[in-house]
Amino acid sequence: MRILANHLDFPTSLAFDAQGVPHVAESGLPLDGAPAGGRVWRLPDQGPRECLADGLRAPVTGLVYHEGFFYLSEGGNPGRISRLSPTGERTTLLDGLPGFGNYHTNTVAIGPDRKMYFGQGAHTNSGVIGTDSLNLAWLGRLPHDPDIPGYNVRLTGWNAETFDPSCGNGASRISTGAFVPYGHSTAAGQTVAGRTPCTAAVMRANLDGSDLELVAWGIRNAFGLGFLPDGRLLATEQGADERGSRPVSKMPEHLFEVKKGCWYGWPDFIGGEPITDSKFCRAGAEPIRFLLANHDELPRPELPLTAFPRNSSAAKFVVTPATSALGPGQLIVALFGDEKPLTAADGPRSGRALARVDTRDWSVHLFAEHCFARPIDVRFSPANGELHVLDFGEFEMGRNGKAMARRGSGKVAVLEMPRL
Repeated sequence: MRILANHLDFPTSLAFDAQGVPHVAESGLPLDGAPAGGRVWRLPDQGPRECLADGLRAPVTGLVYHEGFFYLSEGGNPGRISRLSPTGERTTLLDGLPGFGNYHTNTVAIGPDRKMYFGQGAHTNSGVIGTDSLNLAWLGRLPHDPDIPGYNVRLTGWNAETFDPSCGNGASRISTGAFVPYGHSTAAGQTVAGRTPCTAAVMRANLDGSDLELVAWGIRNAFGLGFLPDGRLLATEQGADERGSRPVSKMPEHLFEVKKGCWYGWPDFIGGEPITDSKFCRAGAEPIRFLLANHDELPRPELPLTAFPRNSSAAKFVVTPATSALGPGQLIVALFGDEKPLTAADGPRSGRALARVDTRDWSVHLFAEHCFARPIDVRFSPANGELHVLDFGEFEMGRNGKAMARRGSGKVAVLEMPRL
């Protein structure tokens, strides 16, 4: 492994321009005293790195190059997608996207139809706002915006009861339902209209930001998005955690083929299985209840192509080029890793590695384990075909809900590909 660049502050995205020069986007999360606001750095072969853009809405989640411009995803409040020229001029393409919640506006993928596709993360862990949002290092706020369904839904009326964080002694209780603000309960049969933009979805628009439309709903957090050579759109889904008002246990991370008009099950199905199955229920907890009462009016939940290890946080991926020793059309996926004890009970660490997905049978093969703190993006250099890995840096969750992170620990590394 060769280090190409280091001392980066919690980077999330790696892209190469037309000349093969790597560019990195930093999230802008002010962890460990890092400066707030996202940045884009140009990393020339010779000389110091150059700042192409700064003051971006944190967290910056995506940077993609296409035909002379970068497409920049800012997950702040609200979410935004901009076009960035190689000299730093910015043009806003989409603004006002959902942004005040657990997850964000994610990276762009340019389709063969010359549209930009992007994932939009859920605002909650599993459909109901809970006090767990206070423990998220990138959010730490309550109340926040509720989720927005992409399709019309009818609710079962299940509500979660939590303590009122505004009441110092914790004696006051609050009841909260699905797709409503914190402290608002719902009733059986209550309907919520689907709309665009929504959360837990994949959407698309023209390259100038016009004609925004929903592609598919029910993917909790499609953090990685990309197209296979045959035109199929794939997305990594980061699964629900064992936290909050509706905790989900033992949920794997999934890889889906994204098809227009389909439903991927969130918030009531996990990889096609009902969330009410006892295996997803935390030991000693009340059984998980459905939030939606109109499953029969929605498309049948799609099944995943494959699953990654539990709590591995499947992030971004790259498709192997024709020149790769592995052959074309394979996937290399960055597995960011668990955030225990926030997301699950203490136990063996997961992720913090790369995975090769053989698209012939969708089998998953881990490699580069123990090489990175938090791999989050992977790209092949257009100049020489080398695999570049972006490492977010040192980041762990403490028992007190506070992040333990070290600024300047992010890096870009060149990694030799494994042999089959």
